Amino acid sequence: MIQKRARFHPDHELLLNPLRRVDFGLLTADPSVVPVTISVATRPFLFTLSKTKNLDDPPPASFPARLFFFWRTCRLPCGYKDQPKLAAPMHQQHHSHVRAHSSIHASTTYVLAFDRSLMASLLPAFTVRRGDPVLVAPAGPTPSETKTLSDLDDMEGMRFYSSGIHLYRHSPAKEGQDPAKVIREALAMALVPYYPLAGRLREEEGRKLVVDCAAQGVMFVEADADLTADDFGDVQCPPFPCFEQFILESTTVAGVEPVIDRPLLYIQVTRLKCGGFIFGQRFCHCVVDAPGGMQFEKAICELACGAEAPSVAPVWGREIFMARQPPQPSYPHLEYRESAAGGPDRMLSTPPGDMVRVPFFFGPREIDGLRRRAPPGMRCSRFELVAACIWRSRTAALGYAPGDEVRLAFVVNARGRAGVPLPEGFYGNAFACPVAAATAGELCGKDLGHALELVRKAKAAVTYDYLLSVADLMVLTGRPLFALPRTYIVSDVSHAGFKSVDFGWGEAVYGGPAKGGEGPLPGVTNYFTRAKNGKGEEGTVVPICLPKDAMEKFQLEVEGLTAEL
Repeated sequence: MIQKRARFHPDHELLLNPLRRVDFGLLTADPSVVPVTISVATRPFLFTLSKTKNLDDPPPASFPARLFFFWRTCRLPCGYKDQPKLAAPMHQQHHSHVRAHSSIHASTTYVLAFDRSLMASLLPAFTVRRGDPVLVAPAGPTPSETKTLSDLDDMEGMRFYSSGIHLYRHSPAKEGQDPAKVIREALAMALVPYYPLAGRLREEEGRKLVVDCAAQGVMFVEADADLTADDFGDVQCPPFPCFEQFILESTTVAGVEPVIDRPLLYIQVTRLKCGGFIFGQRFCHCVVDAPGGMQFEKAICELACGAEAPSVAPVWGREIFMARQPPQPSYPHLEYRESAAGGPDRMLSTPPGDMVRVPFFFGPREIDGLRRRAPPGMRCSRFELVAACIWRSRTAALGYAPGDEVRLAFVVNARGRAGVPLPEGFYGNAFACPVAAATAGELCGKDLGHALELVRKAKAAVTYDYLLSVADLMVLTGRPLFALPRTYIVSDVSHAGFKSVDFGWGEAVYGGPAKGGEGPLPGVTNYFTRAKNGKGEEGTVVPICLPKDAMEKFQLEVEGLTAEL
């Protein structure tokens, strides 16, 4: 799509994924021509946007039909028309000229951004050939026992599989070694100290989950794809292109993926023709959270690299998050209670085909703009600034009524928080999801400082007592789901260390969530990740998903909050 950007600044841009960078500048003396040099999957293209030609003119004979149709689709107003399905690989032609509509002018700056359907289509045509999935059991003897999950682990909202992907290049030092074989052997070794992950979930009275540990094993599959690591370009944020091909799915029943009596971990290692590979995993969220999953993956890495045992010994320790006796919830816990103040939420009813996803980049310039709008003396983290900005901008873009209650729910990791008795090596769920709430009129009618105060207050509420209160509530109320109407749910995984997962082939080219958010409703949940822009500056990337007619309004709201003062 094409989006007109006001007050363009070279380092104030959308992160274009999987584009490496968009560079603007006049490369000819003709003032009616605006050349735009971009890099698609690391291969350069020259797009000449001329106002003297009509879009409906036939393309030059040398012009790839797929690029032409892509251009015609994406230049329509707001640029959110569904992408056509075209088979010819986009990168076959290295230099092409696109004839554009007369609304393109040399004095105007344009930004190209792509939704997920186009991101996937930027890859050359490819096939993934999977072998037969096998169960990998612990490499040595393990206890046969039943272990109880905590009351934070077995809440309804954790009963799903969370997916992650790591992309690696060829390593000359690993010439002749099969990454699938190396990882499979290290996985079996890691399952000895982490033996509960090789077990199966069972539900007891009161919907209480336990793990039956009998070395049943985790699911593993090898695969091959006729792609190279370079074909994915400079992918830095989720969703990973064509991620469905690189993760091993479990069996669904009536559209729902059960977790009872299923493997707790699914792993697929896909070898690439360049010698690199993709490691795709799906963890049952009941048994690990993101830091816990990373702890296990790093244990596999250490063993793959020759260690005799993981450097961090795993600790079960789930008793620290069990409900008190008697249960006594001591907080409102809006995250599990739907608000009566408000009408229907279009985010819950808009068909996926009418949604669009655009990754937004918050680099040093954007963070500085947000920080200048914070109240004097308020010390705000990057997460707080970005979350408050997106919550307020999203609320305005979706057009909620002034009296509608809107909420921001976000994951707060208990690790490292004062007063939480977490032992080193704990790999279970150790977080809460507090809520900041306001009416849409209040949130959008006041300055950014008000949203920041609400976010900081909700974040500060998470103590050990708060976590026990959540556990108490789960037991008393039958483990309810998160309340979704007019709620934006955020998980910041920018410090999880995904790219540092090294099986011996070096740091990952991409490491992070497979999807832009979890759950069946696009745009309700979001991951915050870290990436670099074209100048090499690090920033926070948020893959925003909204109804097509709301995205332009959202972008204008974000620009207004991040512009220089």
